[in-house]
Amino acid sequence: MDRTVTPHPRHAAIALGSNLGDRRANLARAVERLSLVLSDLALSSTLETVPVGEGLEHDPLFLNAAAVGRTMLDARGLLDELLSIERDLGRERPYPGAARTIDLDLILLDDVVIAEPGLQVPHPRFRARRFVLEPLAEIAGEMRDPVTQKTVADLLAQIKKDPRA
Repeated sequence: MDRTVTPHPRHAAIALGSNLGDRRANLARAVERLSLVLSDLALSSTLETVPVGEGLEHDPLFLNAAAVGRTMLDARGLLDELLSIERDLGRERPYPGAARTIDLDLILLDDVVIAEPGLQVPHPRFRARRFVLEPLAEIAGEMRDPVTQKTVADLLAQIKKDPRA
């Protein structure tokens, strides 16, 4: 049996972002490709945000969104698909935080918790990122972080109380 296939479908949450080129078209192409690996795909509305990170304040604004769906792939298989979509849509990685045509992050995969080289699920920084939580809460506020046991909606409410967010 292929190690990337699970015995039952899992709910996956993916964060999408683009700040190079035709951002809306980049997101649309990524969603089209995601629909090949995620069934019952739901997509949030988009949110325009400033890049987060030291030295990125002059980079182009991002369009962010979230997608949720069901997949038979395990976390590594799904991550490999996300990386393949990024490559096919022209993502380059000249340095950390570089502007990008598309950014796809695996945020949640049911109750899976993985910490291994090149793969962390849940995404290690999603709890502090309003640009991830806000679109995700719109379509899957009830999804639960298996580490904190808080829902996405609860995590968003918590971050909205933080004056730094």
